Amino acid sequence: MHNAMHDRAKPRERGPTMRRGAGGTNGKRDESGEESTGGTGLLAQLRHPPGGRDARTMLLAQFLDRTGSGIWGAASVLYFTFVAHLEARQLGLLLGAAGISGIVGSPLAGRLADRLPLRPLLIGCHLLRLGTFCLLLVCSGFAALLPVVAVTSLAERGAKTLEMLFATRLAGERRSTYQALTRSAANAGYALGAGIAAIGLAVGTVDAYRALILGNALSFLLAAALVWSPREPDGGGRVVATGPAQAPQPAQASPAAAARPAPPASPWRDRGYLLFVLLDIPMNLDDSVLNVGLPLWLVHHTRAPHAVVPAFLVLNTVLVVVLQLRVSARAEGARRAAGAVAVYGVTLLAGCAILATATGGGATSASAALLLAAVLVTAAELMRSVSSWELAVHLAPPGARASYLGVAGMSQSVQKSAGPLLLTGVVMTAGPAGWLALGVAVAGLSLVQRRACLRRLASGWAAAGVIAVPAAAPPARSAVRSG
Repeated sequence: MHNAMHDRAKPRERGPTMRRGAGGTNGKRDESGEESTGGTGLLAQLRHPPGGRDARTMLLAQFLDRTGSGIWGAASVLYFTFVAHLEARQLGLLLGAAGISGIVGSPLAGRLADRLPLRPLLIGCHLLRLGTFCLLLVCSGFAALLPVVAVTSLAERGAKTLEMLFATRLAGERRSTYQALTRSAANAGYALGAGIAAIGLAVGTVDAYRALILGNALSFLLAAALVWSPREPDGGGRVVATGPAQAPQPAQASPAAAARPAPPASPWRDRGYLLFVLLDIPMNLDDSVLNVGLPLWLVHHTRAPHAVVPAFLVLNTVLVVVLQLRVSARAEGARRAAGAVAVYGVTLLAGCAILATATGGGATSASAALLLAAVLVTAAELMRSVSSWELAVHLAPPGARASYLGVAGMSQSVQKSAGPLLLTGVVMTAGPAGWLALGVAVAGLSLVQRRACLRRLASGWAAAGVIAVPAAAPPARSAVRSG
């Protein structure tokens, strides 16, 4: 939502139907100076996203990037098995190394973003992935592939963290809307990439696999070229607010909040933020449940036909594209995001309970139960995608936001490494009781996370506070910038 101060500071008389102020969005301009139409649908928001033309360019870059990721995600295991001739044990080690490397990539990118401009860093990550994927064409054998895959994962996780920082600064207070658009564009890209990969996999030749690798590499090149055009986002982690005709003023903190010490400049010394990151790991388990738990549970513990497995991805993609924007609007802001964490836990618990009951019936009832579980897990994902990002931003001190968000990005990487092991080694081994225990545990931890986040927000350490611009600084534009 645009700040009403923006419209009062720059009135425009464009016609009798033009409205100004907080009464509507018609005729407003975003921070890039581009006029917004005020549409609320997905297509209207994609045409006029928060951040204007630069944000639209970034969304296109992410769509192309995720299209390449969809190509590789569908073909990678088969490539390493049938073209690179890796054994199952070697493939597991390769994917494990990629997961560990991804854990390092997020905080490293955040630390660099505190010191260097975002745009060249993001371009560098895309070009690094371009180089490593080209190396895949000439590398053979486990020893040669291991460093290539590890560096690729490092750059991929770093790129995602930098994209999050870029959006936080570019979209300002409407970052949750931008996040919803990002996820819609990303899921559309993944679906397109999977469709392209299906063609290559149907051909099945070595040249077809190499063409898929080149297609993914091309997506990195195109994304890097697009990222070059937007301006470097302002902010550097600060939240700046100005009035229509007066100098910015410091936010008025309560006496209790003012008496508390400032949060540490390093996220590694901030125990409250590290607790948030730690609890955010189980809040990302929906990813492993959808991609690992559901297919394996169907195959080994139910009578549902294997043809149902692709429907999980189709349902997830369609629901995210259609509903993410609406869900984001209901979870916008720090306190609503904290409430969405609790909803996430309850929703995932319901999905786990449905999975526990899917073993007792025939093929039809098992298929229906698994599809319902996929819908519930996707609903949890919709909640998590908004709440996790919003809270990571709001709970970080404005002056060190890049480093903090880099550490926050570790939660997804850790979950991607540990989540599948938890499901296959513990949850599914215990049978239906394992799913119930997982759901109860995540629901309980979601309440702990909600309480911890609300406590930190109330402490005055939240990033929603406004930092006054120094008197010597040039006048800022009449807009609210966060991140």
